[in-house]
Order: sequence, then structure tokens, then C-alpha cells
Amino acid sequence: MIPLWLTILAWSVTGIGLLCAGLIVADIYGGGYRQTMTSWEAVWPITAIYAGPLALWAYYRWGRPATPKWQDRHGAPAELALEETAAIETIPGGAASFIGHLIAVPIVVGTGVTIAGKGVWPMILLIAAFALPLLIAFEYRSLTRAGQIRSAGLRLRVALKISVFAIVAFDTGMGATMLIVAFVLGYPPTTIAFWFVMWGGLLLGFMTAYPMVRWLLGRGVTTPADPA
Repeated sequence: MIPLWLTILAWSVTGIGLLCAGLIVADIYGGGYRQTMTSWEAVWPITAIYAGPLALWAYYRWGRPATPKWQDRHGAPAELALEETAAIETIPGGAASFIGHLIAVPIVVGTGVTIAGKGVWPMILLIAAFALPLLIAFEYRSLTRAGQIRSAGLRLRVALKISVFAIVAFDTGMGATMLIVAFVLGYPPTTIAFWFVMWGGLLLGFMTAYPMVRWLLGRGVTTPADPA
């Protein structure tokens, strides 16, 4: 049985995340801080749903200063350190995984499909399957905007390499959390407690993916994605 305090906490944290997402959406569309790369207008609020104030802080630190309106008023932002660039590059993987959750979990629950008698295994596989093409499309667009790789085929190969590495690294943390929910906690996917733990899993996934992304950047495998 799920404790009442956990249900209240889960709803409170989720509510704060939705509020932070709403603030970002209002700033982008109401405040006119439109991103030059449209997909970031989805990435930032999606990230806020599970990361709450952390995502709001990141948006105001990196997302807003990358917009034309902010730069018209304040000039070009300071050059980012490798650690900051790696953090920005890791954020889209979480958004892609979040969308993968929203699609995969209802499919598994609705169909009742299992592997070795557990629904968690097809969930993990489907989340990665849905998240990967989203991240590939994002990275390809980022590489196109960067303009440093002229060949479309090479851009696609680089985007694929980045995305596969990032998703595998992300799923290391997120998947571990899902296994804990399935084999230890036992929270059903229809409860807010399950999703609350998933928010934590996405944050853990960020922490496991960040070193991989930083390593890729350090090796020059990818060009930084402008957070705009």
C-alpha cells in the first residue's frame, strides 16, 4: 500500500513541476523570449515538469540568454564552459525520455505485455525506442544549425552516434529506478507515486548521461547544441 504522505508529496512535487513549466511557457510565448531552435520551446517546459525549480533555474541561466530578445537587450552571453555546455547537451535526452514514458507506459499497461513475467522490461525497451528517434532528430537539427558538418549523411551519422550513447547512458540511471519500482517498491504505473519515482529516475538518468556527453564533447565527437 502506498502511504498517504507519499501520495501528497508526489502530487505536490508534480504540481510544482507543472507550475515551473507554465512559467517557462509564459516567458517564451507571453514574454517573447522565443528560441531560435523551436524544439527547445518544448524541451525546457518538459524538463521543468520532472525537474521543477532546477529546470526553471537552468532556463533562466542558459535558455533565456540564448534568445534574440535577451541578446538585443543585454548583448551576447558569456562563453560557456565545457561543463555548462555538457549540461545543456544532456537536457534534451531527458525530454525525449519523458515523452517516451508518456507513450510507452500506457501501451504496456493497456496491452498487458510482459517479458519474463514483468512489464518493466518492455517499458524500458519501448521508452528507449520512442526516445531515440526524437533525440536523433534534435541532434541532427542542432548539427545543421551549427553549420560545421556540410554533409547531410555525416550529420545523420554523428547525430545517431550522439543519441545512442546518450540514451544508453540515460537509461542506465532511469532504468535502475524503474527496476527498483518494479521489484522493490511495487508501485502500479497508474499511481502518482509511480510517476513521482520516475521524475527521480529522470534526474538520475541526467546524472548518468552527463559524464558521457561531457566525454563526447571533450573528444570533439559533436558540436555544442545552442540552447535556443
